[in-house]
Amino acid sequence: MRKISVNTCENCNMAVKSLTNEILSLSPMSISELDPQRSELVIVDIVNGFVRQGAMASPLVEDIIPPVVSLMDKCTNANIPAIAFADCHCADCEEFSSFPPHCIENTAESEIVDEIKSKGCYTLIKKNSTNGFHEEAFKEHLTSSGKNTFIVTGDCTDICVLQFCLALKTFFTQKDKKCEIIIPINCVETYDAPNHSADLMNIAAYKIMKDSGIRFVSEITD
Repeated sequence: MRKISVNTCENCNMAVKSLTNEILSLSPMSISELDPQRSELVIVDIVNGFVRQGAMASPLVEDIIPPVVSLMDKCTNANIPAIAFADCHCADCEEFSSFPPHCIENTAESEIVDEIKSKGCYTLIKKNSTNGFHEEAFKEHLTSSGKNTFIVTGDCTDICVLQFCLALKTFFTQKDKKCEIIIPINCVETYDAPNHSADLMNIAAYKIMKDSGIRFVSEITD
């Protein structure tokens, strides 16, 4: 990394402004553009422990629940299946060396929120790290499903969503296979905390994923 100069803040502000305008100008896409045989909805970590209770809960994440539920209905009507990752850790999980204890197995925190759970139209995959791609259950599902188009929603944009999307994209790339990952910007969010600005981290995650060939849209419509 080159040495930070006095112009760093100015340059960063210009970049953030440009990316913000880019995000605000995103267009929607229609669910009809997707091939149900090749497509899948992925819901990342919309669990109580990131929404309503515990050390990692954020009201910002709660705001994406209605658009995700609406998207689930659209996918169901279009015969597009869904999977839902749920953070689920043992009490002495290694991840807790980096993050506060959260989503302990067999607690309410590790449960999918009721609004999504009541839909019931998804395959549940529990995960023990920030990156659900590494779960054997997901790898088996990926192999058997034959899907190559993924609509990814959930939280946190800059952690679990970003890591999953990059791992998924590079998995297909290594095999020289086509993979389209689509992120509706109204269905992803991260948390706000000291030294973790949700606005900044959302923009940074957008830039990293976009540069990796991941497609962003404003929303997915009927």
